Amino acid sequence: MTEHEQLLARVADKARTVRPWGRPSLPEPVDAAAPARAEDALGFGLPPLLAELYLRIADGGFGPEYGLLPLLDSPSSGEPAAVAQYLARRESGREDPDRPWPEGVLPISGWGCGMYACVDCHSPRATVVLFEPNPGDPALAWYVDAPSLEDWLRSWVEGTGWYEEGNEDVDLVPWTDARVRVKPSRAS
Repeated sequence: MTEHEQLLARVADKARTVRPWGRPSLPEPVDAAAPARAEDALGFGLPPLLAELYLRIADGGFGPEYGLLPLLDSPSSGEPAAVAQYLARRESGREDPDRPWPEGVLPISGWGCGMYACVDCHSPRATVVLFEPNPGDPALAWYVDAPSLEDWLRSWVEGTGWYEEGNEDVDLVPWTDARVRVKPSRAS
């Protein structure tokens, strides 16, 4: 079994046993065509590991804090799905240039208080960045949560994330691409 397969198995095991906020069960995985529909709506590709999570484990509902957002639909989660959130944030950035959302940065998990873990779908390693809007300046609202989606998942499975009890003093580093990537949205 490859390291990739081992990680997916560990994520699946934890997803089956740990429910964010007391959810009774995991949603079903998405159908085989869902990642392509998401990519068509987004206008860019999903990182393969992210697509596999939705295809092989569940349509969200697992992971740190509130868990992964559903990919396309959110009938029971109460929060818009990842694709809908991305498209809404890009549109909002067109309407309010002071609050742009970077192209290719897909929200995947909510933390509450407007904070989101997001995957940089244009990054070769699928860097996970934290959007923390409270500082005010949109370019200062971004931090590197994990250098890759794989690292982010591993930290959740192993209980080593910054959000875990005992890790409160971990300082996240600013996402250095923010100043370049956080520009007013153009037609996308």
